[in-house]
Formats: sequence, structure tokens, C-alpha cells
Amino acid sequence: MTDTHAHIRQLAEIAPIIPVLVVDNLAHAEPLARALVAGGLPVLEVTLRTACALDVISAMSRVEGAYVGAGTLVTPDDVTAAVAAGATFGVSPGAPDDLLDACAGAKLPFLPGAATATEAMRLNAKGYDILKFFPAEGAGGITTLKGLGGPLPGISFCPTGGVSPQNAQAYLSLPNVVCAGGSWIAPADLVTAQKWDEIEARARAASKLRA
Repeated sequence: MTDTHAHIRQLAEIAPIIPVLVVDNLAHAEPLARALVAGGLPVLEVTLRTACALDVISAMSRVEGAYVGAGTLVTPDDVTAAVAAGATFGVSPGAPDDLLDACAGAKLPFLPGAATATEAMRLNAKGYDILKFFPAEGAGGITTLKGLGGPLPGISFCPTGGVSPQNAQAYLSLPNVVCAGGSWIAPADLVTAQKWDEIEARARAASKLRA
């Protein structure tokens, strides 16, 4: 296992939920990160879906205790930009070879996406033993992860996509699930309204979702 592969597992094991964040106002970055860290969810995925996402990563990286990653990496240029912004890890819905090579070249701990046994086996052969299972609910959810656990006991997953307060505990109870990604912790309406106390409360509740 390389240092970057070990590092992504260490990050995944810090808290049961990784908040998946879409932030379109830079002014919200630091207070949002502080609320999530205070609530016990310090590993944050900022999706590259807004014009200010890279600046948000930079701002959140200044918050003590936060581990800020870049989500929705799809090209090598995304990797370069994320690293320059201060991202400490990367996440992708898939795993094309050029993206894997870019992350390896940048020494960026990476959580690549997989939705099938073939994809998971291919990535495991390259040294990845923890993968993003995406889209979790669309790809069969808990039933599929249970099925993968038998023949692929050495691979762990972070299901993302459709994970909610209603099903998160069921996902986390699976032996091959290390953590899950969730967007319900800091939805756009609460962020826009700057409801930091409510976001912190949601984070604190999610931080107790251990199996």
C-alpha cells in the first residue's frame, strides 16, 4: 500500500460521514467549515461545481482541524487546480486512467469511484483498497454492497449518492463500508441562510452514526 492509499483510508476512518458540499458564496466557506468541524465531521468534500469552488477549498483549508478535499475531479487539470488550491485529497465519480495517473503524479490521496465488481477489481489491482461507491442508491445500494462484500473482502467503500439520515446507519453497518458521503448535512438552503448552528447540530448527529 502506498502512502497516499494509506492516507485516504486514514481520512475515511476519521468520521462516519463526509459532508459533500456545494458552495457558491466564498463568504460562507470558513463559517461552514468551522460548524462542520465543531460538529465532529472534519473531513470535507468540496465539489468543483461552482465558480468559487477552488477558492472555497483554499478558505476552508485555513480552518483548524479541517481536512478539505476536492470532489467531482474528472480531468487531470482538475487535479492540478485542486492541489494548487490546497486540497488534501481528491474524490471522483469514476476512475479513468488519466485521472489516476494525475493523482499519482501529484501524490494526492484519491478516492476513485466504482459501481461494479469489475471496476472495483481493476482499481484494487492498482492498489486502491477503499473506493467511492457511486451512485450508491442508483447502483443498487445496500444490496449491491452486501453482494460485493463476499467475493471482494479486501475492498472497502464510501457510498455516496442517495445516502440520507434514514439509510445512513444501514450503510454504515455493513462490514465493507468505512464511511459515507452525505449532502444532507449542509444543504444549500441552510448554507444560504447561514444557519451554522443547525448545520453543526446535523453534523454532531451524523458523527454518532457509527455501527
